[in-house]
Amino acid sequence: MALKALVVGLGNPILTDDGVGIHIVQAVAEQCQRDDVTFAEASVGGLRLLDVIAGYERVIMVDAIQTREGKPGDIHHLHPNDLRASLHSSSTHDLSLPGALALGRGLGMVLPDDEAIVIIAIEVEDVLTFGETVTPAVAATIPRAVDAVLAELEAGEQ
Repeated sequence: MALKALVVGLGNPILTDDGVGIHIVQAVAEQCQRDDVTFAEASVGGLRLLDVIAGYERVIMVDAIQTREGKPGDIHHLHPNDLRASLHSSSTHDLSLPGALALGRGLGMVLPDDEAIVIIAIEVEDVLTFGETVTPAVAATIPRAVDAVLAELEAGEQ
């Protein structure tokens, strides 16, 4: 029996590459018609993200990322503990994802285990320019990222 899963696209769809997670999840939702999978979009992080993922057994988050060594279009497969503890999701006044998960569990929220949370992070180029279209390098990666999310969903069936 497959677990109840959430695939959530994170980001701001009007800030160029920052919306890539939302674009990818919309494409996955068009291709995946499963009763055990819910699709969502969110422009929140940290503590506010807990309300989005609470109650699911598995979560696949799709989001933009910028790293020092990354090239636009790179795809990273991460888990919450792969993120630096000092990394703030959306604000310096919020907690990192690992910190938010720990606090939520401590408060009794029903959240998936860290191993059941996968983050598909797309290396991006521009997250500051207003625009609803991603940059060319990021756009070229969307089909591979969709395949990566679909593969994660398939792996969760086993």
